[in-house]
Amino acid sequence: MKQIPFLDLKLINQKYEADIKNAFDRLLTSGWYLFGEEKKLFEEELAQYNGSKYVVGTANGLDALTLILKGYKELGQLKEGDEIIVPANTYIASIISIINSGLVPLLVEPKEQTFNIDYSCIEQAITSKTRAIMVVHLYGLISDISHVKAIAKTNNLLLIEDNAQAIGASCQGVKSGCLGDAAAFSFYPGKNLGALSDAGAVATNNKELAEVVLALSNYGSTQKYVNKYVGLNSRLDELQAAILRIKLKDIDWVNAERQRIALKYHLEINNPLIQLPLLPDSKEEHVWHLFVVRTINRENFVAYLKEKGIATVIHYPIPPHKQEALKTFSHLELPVSERLHADVLSIPLHQCLTLDEQNYIINQINEYKG
Repeated sequence: MKQIPFLDLKLINQKYEADIKNAFDRLLTSGWYLFGEEKKLFEEELAQYNGSKYVVGTANGLDALTLILKGYKELGQLKEGDEIIVPANTYIASIISIINSGLVPLLVEPKEQTFNIDYSCIEQAITSKTRAIMVVHLYGLISDISHVKAIAKTNNLLLIEDNAQAIGASCQGVKSGCLGDAAAFSFYPGKNLGALSDAGAVATNNKELAEVVLALSNYGSTQKYVNKYVGLNSRLDELQAAILRIKLKDIDWVNAERQRIALKYHLEINNPLIQLPLLPDSKEEHVWHLFVVRTINRENFVAYLKEKGIATVIHYPIPPHKQEALKTFSHLELPVSERLHADVLSIPLHQCLTLDEQNYIINQINEYKG
């Protein structure tokens, strides 16, 4: 029987092994490990790839979101207690960044068919204290951004992208991470563009915000031992920057492979018990960080696939408002989010998945009887 892991990072990174070892040797002998040439070049290359004017490397994706929000507070565009609209079914990091910035999350239901925020629910959630919308391109599926942008513009709200899972996705030819006022990236090892540790970035066309974020990421320092803000220690180190530079050159190929496999799944998985995610329309391009299916009896389906040697992961088993950490939100009625968290299951999809493995996964899913 085959054994197919959900994600094989060792296999994925083998392609870059020689280049990564060379980068490590180069940096080890250089004696310069923070705020060096690799970080600077990665920021420039990511900005060029993404279409943003400015990029600031950070220690991780959560910090990137938090730095954006804290940056807007320092610029006077947000203040303590302001409200930020955010999808109710996002990974909890999106919500944590809002709370840790002294702001208030307003949880809005997603569309059941797309997993992303339901723009038709946004306007009714807006109050006199609402100052921004945070969209999340969940699972690498681009949000319906045109409607959200129109709402943000009409209501004079900032538009922030949580682009942790969607580097390279696009809408009408514009890449995610360049669709709003500022965006956060995560380069956690399992992401489409993954470092070998935590890493992240902020992208924006706002020079003032980029300068404040850069300072905030380094203890609030604008020059050595001169601290203008109460900041964080959230610096992208030289080794991770060098690794990301190596792998950034391949990101379009990585995403294309994921798109090819996702299309194959769509065309060949045919089981009425399994609901597939929607394919994007002609103006959208998903990058399929995850391929998330839905089924009513999830535990049974997980056990069946495990028996067949196919590893799966649930992204995510508990909705944020039902987490103990967010118990102040437990009273909220969010039935769509709760249904999604009860039904979703991610099956293997990555650029090193062989055709034989893809066919095996498809055949076993099609044979599932419930």
